[in-house]
Amino acid sequence: MAGPYTSASAVTERVVVNRHSGLAIDGFDPVAYFTDAEAARGQPDIEASRDGAVWRFRNEANRAVFLSHPDIYGPRFGGYDPVDVARGKTVVGQARLWLVSGERLYLFSREDNRNAFAANPEEVVKQANGQWPALLETLSAY
Repeated sequence: MAGPYTSASAVTERVVVNRHSGLAIDGFDPVAYFTDAEAARGQPDIEASRDGAVWRFRNEANRAVFLSHPDIYGPRFGGYDPVDVARGKTVVGQARLWLVSGERLYLFSREDNRNAFAANPEEVVKQANGQWPALLETLSAY
């Protein structure tokens, strides 16, 4: 659920952040999901801080691309599972359970949710979009 893992974001999302490390998406490179089609860990020496989160990248090119378009490369719904968001709940997605759909990155809390999303992404996103504004109000920001 929401709580110590959230941070304010300028792109109308609340990004899931590890409360101990400050890392978004567990230190995985958000651009690599798109460019390499894989969940790849970023390097500790290639980071960017944005909107209260620390993002890590595999290389400087990915860092530059992300900083130019964080609204595209950051996970949709801030990294919360879109299937759970559609159900009116905020459950943190896992960096290794992901899909890119409609040119956006989605993270999932469990395999069943990823499969449900893959079967009908447009409907899940539509329902999640309807729930998201109210859920944002319940998330604490630092």
